[in-house]
Order: sequence, then C-alpha cells, then structure tokens
Amino acid sequence: QVQLVESGGGLVQPGGSLRLSCAASGSIFSIYAMGWYRQAPGKQRDLVAFITSGGTTNYANSVKGRFTISKNNAKNTVYLQMNNLKPEDTAVYYCNGVFYSSSSARYEYWGQGTQVTVSS
Repeated sequence: QVQLVESGGGLVQPGGSLRLSCAASGSIFSIYAMGWYRQAPGKQRDLVAFITSGGTTNYANSVKGRFTISKNNAKNTVYLQMNNLKPEDTAVYYCNGVFYSSSSARYEYWGQGTQVTVSS
C-alpha cells in the first residue's frame, strides 16, 4: 500500500503563485511516474502534468509555460510550481502516482486532493 499526501493548496489572487507538494510513503519498490490532476466543480478530472522516473515531463496545454513539475527522488516527493495563476485554474488538485511492485506489477494511487482557489 502506498500513501500520497498533498500540501500547498490555498487561496491566491490572479497572477499569483503556489507550490503543491505530494509525498509518497509506504510499500514503494519503485516509481513509474507521478503527477497532478485537477477537477473543477461539475467537470471531469483532467491531467495537469506528470513526470516519469527518468525525468520526462508532460503538461496540459492550458498550463504550459506557467506550471513546472519537478521531483525529489530521495524524498519520493513531486512538486508543482504554479505561476501566473488564473481563475480558471481553480479546482481540487489530486496527486497521482504509478508504482511498480517487486513482481513488476503496476499500481496506481491517488491523494486526497487539495483545493486551489484563484480569486481576487
């Protein structure tokens, strides 16, 4: 079992910045990828960004140039630096992780979510 614990959400004015963190703990053999999704009220959960164990990153078009995903392998932690935030970035942000077991099976886990609100 793997636990993902998010932190860093909150209320920020348009144009402001926030940094989200997600720490993975538990029975981690190896990490395939970790990332962030978001879900606004009445909408589906969409990918924001992910980063693989090798460092390959991918971003939603709506956040390219404004958000940066990074990781600290030693801490099994992934970060999402969000700059120039817009009201349309308001959502619950969920950490997602895909992990390998010792038998090479892949398992997916989700964090509990953290609210990001962009409003003046």
